[in-house]
Amino acid sequence: MPDKFITIRDAINTAIGEEMAIDKRVILIGEDVGVAGNIFKVTQGLLEKFGRDRVFDTPIAEAGIMGVAVGAAMTGMRPIIEIMFSDFLTLASDQIVNQAAKLRYMTGGQASIPLVIRTAIGSGRRAAAQHSQSLQAWFCHIPGLKVLLPSNPYDAKGLLKSAVRDDNPIMFMEPKMAYSQKGQVPEREYFVPIGKGRVVRKGKDISVIATSITVSRCQIVANDLIKENIDIEIIDPRSLKPLDMDLICESVKKTRRAIVIDEGYLSYGVTAEIAARINEEVFNSLMKPVKRLGGFDVPVPFAPTLEDLTIPNEQRISNAIRDLMS
Repeated sequence: MPDKFITIRDAINTAIGEEMAIDKRVILIGEDVGVAGNIFKVTQGLLEKFGRDRVFDTPIAEAGIMGVAVGAAMTGMRPIIEIMFSDFLTLASDQIVNQAAKLRYMTGGQASIPLVIRTAIGSGRRAAAQHSQSLQAWFCHIPGLKVLLPSNPYDAKGLLKSAVRDDNPIMFMEPKMAYSQKGQVPEREYFVPIGKGRVVRKGKDISVIATSITVSRCQIVANDLIKENIDIEIIDPRSLKPLDMDLICESVKKTRRAIVIDEGYLSYGVTAEIAARINEEVFNSLMKPVKRLGGFDVPVPFAPTLEDLTIPNEQRISNAIRDLMS
């Protein structure tokens, strides 16, 4: 069957629909996921297709939503939960961190928590400090959770289908500014394995390890830098936890330079973890110290000019790569 050319939004919608059609235990729960079809229209049409017994619009009560989801998962359902913005995960953090992440371990495997928590991350939408954060590093810190960051439609669909069939709680963190990004997605059923990264672009000069929406920004930068004879290799981990360090180290050993890019806050974040592990595992291959690029350590500003300054955009990425090559 031929590939479809669809958006990340439609890829996620298709994945949810396919899994709900295959397994009646899969349910969708969240604020505005039904009638409104999600604030970004990601779940549009699923209520009409599967009905109110499978698609549940909830009150604005993230702790309650997550409590219901954990209980449902423990008793045989496979819930897909939507928390509208990653900022709102703070309200459900006890249920995620102290319950969902730990119950399988604390029951000696007698209870499993097949739970997918979907949420939107990223800045650039002029939504101010309480609706613009990228909090993936928080949840990477918690044993028992898996953390996935798709960057394109193919991975969004394949990773989400793998997540729904996994027996562990999974944070599925979607780039809100890239929902309209298009790409090829097979009509046939397929899965993207959790914990396996991909080489987005082969290159010889620098390994650029990029996550989520920064992957597409790096692709734009790569096309410009090749005119300056700078040939970058782009690695998309896709899964932050588990993390495909074998792929990252293989690339770094080849290029001998590395920069890690993530839109989350720079301090104590994803970039710090990956850079530290590169140093631990392939330090002798490096010609220069690993560079890191992330969001500024400030609340995300509302003013467009200030917000744009905080984001690892194409210009900041280009400058950092040129500096590493100098």
